[in-house]
Amino acid sequence: MLDKLERALGRFALTNVTLYIIIGQVFVTLAVLLGRLDLGQFVLVPVLVTHGEPWRLVTFIFFPPPVNFNSMLSLAFLPFAWWIFFLMGNALEHEWGAFRYNLFLLAGFALTIGAAWLSPLSPVTNAFIAGSVFLAFAWLNPDFELALFFILPVKIKWLALLTWVLYAVSFVTGGWSTRWQILASVGNFLLFFGREIIDSVRYRRRQMEGRARRITAEAAGPEARHRCHLCGKTDVTDPALDFRYCSKCAGDQCYCPEHIYKHEHVLTDGETEKT
Repeated sequence: MLDKLERALGRFALTNVTLYIIIGQVFVTLAVLLGRLDLGQFVLVPVLVTHGEPWRLVTFIFFPPPVNFNSMLSLAFLPFAWWIFFLMGNALEHEWGAFRYNLFLLAGFALTIGAAWLSPLSPVTNAFIAGSVFLAFAWLNPDFELALFFILPVKIKWLALLTWVLYAVSFVTGGWSTRWQILASVGNFLLFFGREIIDSVRYRRRQMEGRARRITAEAAGPEARHRCHLCGKTDVTDPALDFRYCSKCAGDQCYCPEHIYKHEHVLTDGETEKT
């Protein structure tokens, strides 16, 4: 389905969309610092949209990463946050192509807006959309390393795991607005990776089942090729014995040297005939 959509609408895809979002956020940040804009105008509040402020449906996209605008140390975090967002968004666009990356962001925005209407009085930002970009990048590049605090190298898959844990904690302890936003972000992620996750789980399950069968077979030892019909001796328990099959018995009845000439023949009707 995505291939059909891309063939039909791919020419409308916007390239470098991550950069444009960051430029918008930088502009908002500078305008707020200069006192020209109120950051509250860039928050999505559904009830205000219905009261004559429809621009919030778009401007919340340019809400900057959450920082304390009264703290220079906190503001110093912004360039790092924008660099990470650009790195991951640009990588997704390169991996998927502009159209699919655009669709990923649009789906995230649409789900976020839809979830916001379930708690119309609560303010909503784009934080969980940025989180879905992070989780998508981590899924595709689990061994990518980030220098935490510019010092400690950490594989991004562990940071993604921590993000999932924080999402779970926030879902349990947060209000309904937070829960809806988490579900929107996770839903966007599953929309693009759900089938791949299911295939991965099935593949790993088959791997585990195969490993369990090998371990069981190794524990049981090698399988016997010949087993005496009377005493149960096998070529594994008694490899020196010369096992033979009786031509007068129905089926392939195997006997050890002790019983090849001393047994009752197995007949087709289940009866036996003494040798």
